[in-house]
Amino acid sequence: MKRASDILKSIQNKPQFAKLSSFGCIKMIQRSFSPPLQKMIKFAYIKNSILFFVLNHPGAKQEFDNSIQSIKSALKFVKPKECEDMQIDDIRAFVSHTPTPKKAILFNPDTIPYYQEKAKGEFEIVVHDEKLQEIFKTIQNIVKERHES
Repeated sequence: MKRASDILKSIQNKPQFAKLSSFGCIKMIQRSFSPPLQKMIKFAYIKNSILFFVLNHPGAKQEFDNSIQSIKSALKFVKPKECEDMQIDDIRAFVSHTPTPKKAILFNPDTIPYYQEKAKGEFEIVVHDEKLQEIFKTIQNIVKERHES
């Protein structure tokens, strides 16, 4: 019986799924960066034998530029086995200023705490305007009803 990793490797070797192997290569190169820089990488892609990294912060671009020469020289001497079939001539990065959509927080009414009404509706209404006095009385009645139930 074949393992899942064997099946995936056989699929990646087919010509119609050649891009899958490029993603493995990109991930391998991405792991060579420092962990804080890895967190600032939005995504990466290969176009015209140039590996592009899209970053989410200008500070990440500066840090990327500082460490890119060492990674380029290391890739010229030793290529990871995932990148043997790929031709990568240059590595570049740019900052994307488009905001990333945040995941929607699901509303769960069961998690909202319900508190008993502490007000009893016993307050003085000291207003001379009749309309305001009626509004305060309706509020007072609502509070009294909620306190009783």
